[in-house]
Formats: sequence, C-alpha cells, structure tokens
Amino acid sequence: MKIPLFPLDLVLFPGVPLTLHIFEQRYREMIAECIASSAPFGIVRAQRDGLTVVGCTARIVRVLHKYPDGRSDILTQGVDRFEIEQLDDSRSFLQAEVDLLPDTGEAADRSAREQCVALHFETMHLLGSGEPLMSLSFDAPVAYLLAASIPADLNFQQALLAMRSDQERTETLSSHYRAILPKLRSGAKASERAATNGHVM
Repeated sequence: MKIPLFPLDLVLFPGVPLTLHIFEQRYREMIAECIASSAPFGIVRAQRDGLTVVGCTARIVRVLHKYPDGRSDILTQGVDRFEIEQLDDSRSFLQAEVDLLPDTGEAADRSAREQCVALHFETMHLLGSGEPLMSLSFDAPVAYLLAASIPADLNFQQALLAMRSDQERTETLSSHYRAILPKLRSGAKASERAATNGHVM
C-alpha cells in the first residue's frame, strides 16, 4: 500500500499518542488530504544518512488548534508498524510503498510484563522523570508504551520497533533496565548520604 511519509527525528510506537505542530506547506497539504479521506500517514525516523526502513503509521485523532496563518496542532496515535519497500517523491511530500509488519514471534507472558513494568517505574523514579499516567493491562503488550517514555537513545527505540516479537521486546527492555539500575540505585544512595551529611538518620 502507498502512504504519505512524515520524516521526524523520533520513533513512534503503535498505540502511543503524539502531538504534532504542522507548519510546512507540503505537510499542511498532506495532513489536509489525510483528514479528508480519513487515511493514515507514516512517521519514519530521519537520520543524517537517510530514513530508517521501519516506521509506524499514524492516524489523526483530532485537530487541536488551527492558527490564522494556516499552521495547526494535531493529535495523532501510532497504529501499525511498516517496512518501506519503495520511495515515491513525485509529490511535494514524500510517499512510499510499504508492507505492514505484524508480530510473528511469541507474546510475553503476564509475569514478564509485570516485571518489566516494575523495572520501568523504578528506573523512571530514580531518574526523577515525571511519569505520565499510563493505562496498562498486563493481558496485552506493554513494551511499546514503556519504550515510548524511556530516556533512551533513538537507536535503541528504533531497534525495539523493528523487533517482530512482544516477548523479545519485553525481554530487551527488562535487560536495559537491569543494566542501568545498579548505577542509578548507588547514585540515589550517595545522594541520600550527602543530604544527611554522612550521618544515619
């Protein structure tokens, strides 16, 4: 199938909301067409050496604000992963022939998801990150929602997006948390000692 592309310096995951500010004329045209036909567009990560092959389709949930000069703010949500087969630059905005990428591997079990979520929230707490409210069900995949909010580099997020198994994504995320938590825990203890001037309270 052919979809318009919106290259951005970020990774969008299925089920994750994303607010966009539309200001370039070509993307105003693209978004207007998507709204008129209730069609999705693709968000793909833009890198210095080109576009990543795997991206995520986005549906427009609603227009949040329209500016007098034609700019707009829109709320979108990630839907399906895709792989670019062929680019088409015949329009003012980029388009691509894409194939959707459903999961082909095993789903993570409930205990693996629960453990991953626990590690995630401990990591975010120790980092001092204001964690947005999440609606999580352990009976469904949680990795995408967690991956979208971790302060990880885009290469790691892109690798998670490209994985074809919920089990693999969940295990990779858990391993990521386990790798960084020891340093975060020791840093938190050092801060506590400094706050009490070395004295045990």
